[in-house]
This record gives sequence, C-alpha cells and structure tokens, in this order.
Amino acid sequence: MAGHIQDRWFKTVTGPDGKSVKVKTDRHGTGLRYRARYVGPDGTEKSKSFRDRELRLAKQWLTNIEADMLRGQYVDPRTARTTFQQYAERWVKTHTGEINSREAAERRLRLHAYPHIGSRPLGSFKPEHIRAWIAALEDTVPAESHRRIIVGTVSAALSAAVEDGLLSKNPCRARTVKLPKPGKPRVEPWTATQVFGVRAALPRRYQAAVDVGAGCGLRQGEIFGLAVEELDYEGGWLAVGHQLKRIRGKYVFALPKGGKVRDVPLPKAVATALRAHSKEFEPVDVTLPWRTPDGPLVTKRLIFSGPEGNHVRVSNFNDHHWKPALATAGIIPAREAGKRYASAPEHGMHALRHFYASVLLDAGESIRALSSYLGHADPGFTLRTYTHLMPSSEGRTRKAVDSLYLASNPQDHGPETAQAA
Repeated sequence: MAGHIQDRWFKTVTGPDGKSVKVKTDRHGTGLRYRARYVGPDGTEKSKSFRDRELRLAKQWLTNIEADMLRGQYVDPRTARTTFQQYAERWVKTHTGEINSREAAERRLRLHAYPHIGSRPLGSFKPEHIRAWIAALEDTVPAESHRRIIVGTVSAALSAAVEDGLLSKNPCRARTVKLPKPGKPRVEPWTATQVFGVRAALPRRYQAAVDVGAGCGLRQGEIFGLAVEELDYEGGWLAVGHQLKRIRGKYVFALPKGGKVRDVPLPKAVATALRAHSKEFEPVDVTLPWRTPDGPLVTKRLIFSGPEGNHVRVSNFNDHHWKPALATAGIIPAREAGKRYASAPEHGMHALRHFYASVLLDAGESIRALSSYLGHADPGFTLRTYTHLMPSSEGRTRKAVDSLYLASNPQDHGPETAQAA
C-alpha cells in the first residue's frame, strides 16, 4: 500500500516499562479521525481525511491511489478540483489552429457548456453528468448536427485534461454516452439552370464570382480574396494562395481553410469571364492585416470589389445581393414585406462548389483530383461527401457502349458493325 494512515485520536508512546502503548490525543473524539497520506509523483505529500469507523475506506483509497500510479492514470486530487470552465478557458487560449476555430470553440463553450457543467470540478465528472447535459442541450439547440459539434468541443477539452493529468478518463467517451448524430444531409447540387439563373440575377459587379465558384470550386472567401497575380491566363491555372476572412468583425487576409494552398485548372470560359469583368471593373489594391486583426499589413490587388472601391463586405453581399438573386431564380421564397429573407444555409455560395464537384464527377474526374482542387485535407472526406454523385457502374456501362456505337458507321447501328470497329 502506498503511504500510511495516521490515527489522529491516538498516538503511540513509550511507557515506563519501555513498551509502546497507545494513548488518547488532545483531538480524541473531535474532527476527522484518520488521515491517509502518500507522496505523489511530484515529490510532495498528499493527504485525505476520513471519519471514525472509516479506516477501511482510508485503506481502500490508498490502494486505489497506488493502482492509479502503476497504471499511469494517477490524478493529483488538488488539480482535479479545477473546474471545467477554469481548465477549458486555458485550453481554448492555447488551442492551435486557425483563430476562427478558437473563437468558435470559445463561443460554443461559453453559450452551451459553461452554464451547465462549467462549475463542476474535473475530478467529479461521471458519464451521467455528460448524459444529463446532452439531454438538456435538446431544449436550446434544435439542430442535432450543431449539438454534435458542441459535444465534440467539450470532449476535446476533456481529452486534453486527461493528457494533462487532471482527469483519469474522458466521460464523453463512455459507452453509455450517446453522441448526437451528424445528421448531415446529402448534397443536392444545383442544376446548370439554377447556377446561371442566380448569376443573371446578381449585379454585374458580382456575376463573374459565380463563374469562379461554379467553374473552379473556390470558397466564398477565396473568391472575394482572388488577386490578379494568382491568375495564369496563358497556362490555364488559378492559384488559391489566400482568402478574405472576417475575424471579430474585422477583415483580414489569411491562408485558405486548413492552410491548403493549391492550384486549380482555369477553364477558358472562366478565364474569359474574368477578363471581361476586369475590363469593366478595374481590380483594386486592398491592404489588410495578415491572419489576425493585429497582424502585419499586406496588400493584394483584388479582382472583386464593392461599390465603394474596397474589398467585398461578405455579410452585406449575402443579405443584399446573394439572397435576392436566389429569390429571383426561384431557389428560395421571395421576401415578405418588412421581413428578412428566409434562412438558406444549403444555398450559400458553397452550393457553387457542390455544383463544380458534380460536374467533374459526371465527367469522370477522380476523387483524388477533385479533393485536391477543392482543397480538402483528406480524399476520404471528398468521397464521403460526394459518393452519391459519382456515376453508377451501369451508367458508365451504358455510356461506354453508346460511345462505341456512335463511333461506328452511322448507317449501320448493329452489333456486327460495333464489333468490327
């Protein structure tokens, strides 16, 4: 057994005959009787007190401490008293990755976790507390996919606490804790009629942005951050080296999502549209901080600009240009008098990327190439997202045979002719 147990109601003294005897201490009958003590891995003494008649519990506690040390699962009782909010706030500040990701994690924790489990000490967490919290989330967060992201953030913080030695195991990973389902709907790409309908309904200043999204698969921030120097008209390539982002209400230039700098084929039709756009709307020099609002200033000559001659303000564009164009094209309902347009998250500019993916897959492009052009970190993610858009085997068979027949003598469509070809 690690450590030892002190009986504070009795002490051992040497009697007149030289033998050891137990005598009552001044504390006899008052306060907690037993004090279990041990030396932790950091070299300092730890202890816990127990009441009278709890000697067995004190011994069991020390036995468990020794077992945890042997398994490498020891947690300092003092650090275990740290509350979830105290630890999570530190975790968010040291969370690596994009600043937007840190801010999103902080917001999810502040709004949905701290009010319920923020004051609970880490060492007291049990799966039942997580189950109760997840159940309570259903009342405030209707979307199951959003609840899953919130729970994932809490689980990530608790996993970090385990690695930092403040928690023995993550209660979110208990078998009895059922995570909200992803609930991600299947991608239903727009038709070409919808794409060109939205394009026609936008002000001329923004129409070519649709061509870049639908013809090159860029995200909204990458489209409005597109710079002159990133276009290789002669070689037929578009370099995606940065994006326009908004952080805490301020715009910055930053690397593309996930830091995935990439080159994308520039189709002639998109190149023609961009050349025409640049003649009508002269590219503008825009100076913004790099990555964070207090970052170093960098200047980019942007293809797309707002009417005031600066960069496009995305929120203004979405509310005053994109949604009206969606309504005109019949994709969302028309706005009722005095009200805002209906929420349409599945019909943001990201829909142009889905259209781009569907066109490439229908043309037989590989998942690996599509993943590279879209800037996905993992081709497996691309496959999971768009697998239902891939031509079926029977579809490929029909297309292959039809192509063979069409290539044969048009005057004789019989099998013999095809075989001879």
